[in-house]
Amino acid sequence: MTLLKEKNLDEFSSELASSSAVPGGGSAAALSGALGAALVSMVCRLTIGKKGYEEHFAELEEVLGLSDDLRSKLVEAVDVDAAAYGKVMEAFRLPKETDEQKEARKAAIQAGFKEACESPRRTSLWSLDVLRLCARISSKVNVNAASDLGVGATQALAGLEGACMNVLINLPSIKDEEYVNLLKREVEETEEEGRILKSGVMREVLGYIGGGS
Repeated sequence: MTLLKEKNLDEFSSELASSSAVPGGGSAAALSGALGAALVSMVCRLTIGKKGYEEHFAELEEVLGLSDDLRSKLVEAVDVDAAAYGKVMEAFRLPKETDEQKEARKAAIQAGFKEACESPRRTSLWSLDVLRLCARISSKVNVNAASDLGVGATQALAGLEGACMNVLINLPSIKDEEYVNLLKREVEETEEEGRILKSGVMREVLGYIGGGS
């Protein structure tokens, strides 16, 4: 089976557009986060070595390493998310003829839904890390690449918010109340920080390129 990350853009988007439940929004969110990370790397590379930005080279090199790592993780998450939802569907297909089978099926379903939360949860936190990198370098980048950083922040926030939605939609199926409440709080905090970071980055970007608030 060909991994989603190995498909070309047309193949991936066609599969996403199909009636199949996977890939779905979780995979799309991971891809958005990966694109955001890729643009952070691009902006770093377009600034490092350029005259006038020498004082920022060391920090940009550090950010570049971090953004490349996040891009790799988020690209992998495109497939991981699809596989996680597949486990939920597999659990529902387990036999339920005996009491033992019913209990095993219930446990598998709960484990499946938890993994279906954990996969987008990781995507949301990695996308938040991308936004933190955007904010960290927003005043230190090549002005000619400022719009690219703005697009990167926009993609990262889309990945974050999309992933959070995929966490929330699975929570009602989970019986572990403590776990559910933990993730609800985390989602709220992650979304709030992400939106604040993106807003700050866009203020910097629009200062470079002009435009409204």
